[in-house]
Amino acid sequence: MSEAKVPEKGTFLWKISKKFSFAAEKIIPDSFVFCVILMILVFVLSLIIGKGPIELLNAWWGGLSSQFTLAFQMGLMVCVCATCARSPQAAKLLSWIASKVNNRVAAMIVLMLFGYVTSMLNWAFCTIVTPILAMHLAKKIKGLHFPMMVAGGYACMILGQCLGPSATLYSTLATEGSSYAQIVGKSMSVAETCYNPVNIVLWSILAVCFILLVIFTRPGKSELVELGDIATQADAVPNSYRITEKPETFADKMNTSKPIMWIVALFIFAYMVYSFITKGFLGSLNMNFVIFMFIGINCLLFPQPRAWINAHADSMHLCTDVMLQFPFYGAIMGMMYIEGGLGEVLINGIVSIATARTLPIWSFLSACLVNLFIPSQGGQFTVQGPLIVAAAQRIEGANLVNCLNGFVYGDEATNLLQPLYVIPALSVVGMKLRDVWGFMAFICVFWIVIVCLGLYILPGVMG
Repeated sequence: MSEAKVPEKGTFLWKISKKFSFAAEKIIPDSFVFCVILMILVFVLSLIIGKGPIELLNAWWGGLSSQFTLAFQMGLMVCVCATCARSPQAAKLLSWIASKVNNRVAAMIVLMLFGYVTSMLNWAFCTIVTPILAMHLAKKIKGLHFPMMVAGGYACMILGQCLGPSATLYSTLATEGSSYAQIVGKSMSVAETCYNPVNIVLWSILAVCFILLVIFTRPGKSELVELGDIATQADAVPNSYRITEKPETFADKMNTSKPIMWIVALFIFAYMVYSFITKGFLGSLNMNFVIFMFIGINCLLFPQPRAWINAHADSMHLCTDVMLQFPFYGAIMGMMYIEGGLGEVLINGIVSIATARTLPIWSFLSACLVNLFIPSQGGQFTVQGPLIVAAAQRIEGANLVNCLNGFVYGDEATNLLQPLYVIPALSVVGMKLRDVWGFMAFICVFWIVIVCLGLYILPGVMG
């Protein structure tokens, strides 16, 4: 076990972060209650601006029911990614990574870099596997404040989406004839949007700043919360689920027959190759494609049918909150969607005061606000996208690409405040929202300040 000397008093940044943690402990309820409060707030504010209760009730039901399919997809995504992340093979890899780290600073750097890379592969996979790596590191190295590790890893997942080609806006906008291309007036490649120089530099600055932030936000000895102080559900890794008993009946032989799962994997990967050839890599990427890719991977990680089912059953509880809460966020979205409703009023009010240079910043800030009520990039762009595009067309000299990237950063930033996507990570380590929300809010403040400065300065400096 590597020893790390813990200072008696926390750093200056730690003292600031405590202000947010205190608020979280006293104010922030569980995630579902948080969702219901937002829903009631939108309903009341919509009444105040003149919308009728029946109109809002219909919009509430329409939004709620429209998200049932997506809620299932999101839940299944979390389940299959969690099963992969919690497999014995993944545990060996994560344990090996942790074994190469010998001090607190290196542990934080490895955790954050790992989060950035895995987020670009898949957000749900990153959400589960990053806190598991945090557990491996925290078991090996003393002096690691575990709630900060979980919050920092989650911030990596969110930020990774701002430079990931599979992010909803980037991938859909690159598709000819898509609804987003119709909103913008043309399709735009990922190279134009996600990988333009301003976005790459801004993302890099944020990524480095977040690493430094978690390193230098260090508690004193009396306030340190290590992994051993957390009531974790388990060591994150389930049993191997490998059925070792000798099958006695034909049914048992079939239930433990590895070739059955190999055939399933063959079908999945054969279609993936076909899709890449016919549609291209980015053209193939969508939620269903990623779900079934992880199902195929799990067929190889858990090659016995019964073991495959048991492994997914063990991960199913991690997606409960996401599946149940997503429709209620859909209800909020439905009320925000109403023509002339709260969403349009908020966005118009912010964008109306923008200039060509500040429009990307206002696009970012308005996305930060709206994301609290519509935690779906696709649903949010459907509401906000036409207004951003119209504003960019009306204001001479406005850069639409910077506005779109500002929207993506805003949509992701307040995922640090709006708790829907952190729930699976908390479930893995057996923590409550209030345990990490203060640190997430602390990081969010830095995110907002850095992005505002970046969107104001970088376009002028880089042309």
